[in-house]
Amino acid sequence: MSVEKYHEFEPHFNIVEIFESLQGEGFNTGMPSIFVRFGKCNLDCPWCDTPYNDFKRWSASQILEKVRSFPSRNIIITGGEPTIVPKIEYLLEQFKADGYFLAIETNGLKTVPAQIDYIATSPKSLYAHKYEKRCISFANEVRIVMDGNVSSFCELIEKKIKAENYYLSPCEITGKMNLLETITLLGQLNLRSNKPKWKLSLQTHKLIGIE
Repeated sequence: MSVEKYHEFEPHFNIVEIFESLQGEGFNTGMPSIFVRFGKCNLDCPWCDTPYNDFKRWSASQILEKVRSFPSRNIIITGGEPTIVPKIEYLLEQFKADGYFLAIETNGLKTVPAQIDYIATSPKSLYAHKYEKRCISFANEVRIVMDGNVSSFCELIEKKIKAENYYLSPCEITGKMNLLETITLLGQLNLRSNKPKWKLSLQTHKLIGIE
């Protein structure tokens, strides 16, 4: 079978971009990583800065070839929303066979594939009703964007998702971040007794001008 024919029959995926950079936010800030960004999402947040509907179809072999061209040994599976990607387990198995450490960035509404080593979830307060019904129960870190009064939503997520670290992030709209409101709520959350402690997470990659 020719290479072209083989590529026709292997799984194909909606890919927005694949690039190497430093993790810009959360617990692993500064970690050299390969970002594999999938297209499409099951939510529609008005402030989202990711063009998740602007994607191309890549074969699994094309994705593997691109990923292997970078020196990093960490892969961040992101989107869009990667947990809704059909046959993603096939691709993750190939990554694991190559010895990569696999992290995922997910909104937390769908089950995370078993191949993932590290879960970073960013629940969205606009869809609180969905999280009240069903979401993942564990993550290595939770990041909530301050896109309004999210105090009660933070408390809901504390109950629904057990995590090693909880982060609050400012929301950026038209180039401005609501940093004052974010750190004000951060202080309020951390005044409570016997509750998880929240930390500030900034998108440092934007502040220093890298992808």
